[in-house]
Amino acid sequence: MYQDYEHSEVKDNAHEQRYEVRVGHEVAELTYKRETGRITFLHTGVPAAMEGHGIGSKLARTALEEARAARLKVVPLCSFMAEYIQKHSEYETLL
Repeated sequence: MYQDYEHSEVKDNAHEQRYEVRVGHEVAELTYKRETGRITFLHTGVPAAMEGHGIGSKLARTALEEARAARLKVVPLCSFMAEYIQKHSEYETLL
């Protein structure tokens, strides 16, 4: 069965404190804790069936752009997010 990863949408599930991408029955997520003036990224999880399609990067980019728009300080406790920011220096000012 064909899965359209390229056009998958990232949604902020604020109630669950996570960004998520749903493709079929699979869900990739970036969990966070939001406090006044900052957002702490806790864990990025991408199911094996979704790996290799840029889903983790899509989650990271969306979350960081929303943090920038909201003028939040970013605390990347998640190793994936820390590495993503290191590779994409345009987000270092959020730290």
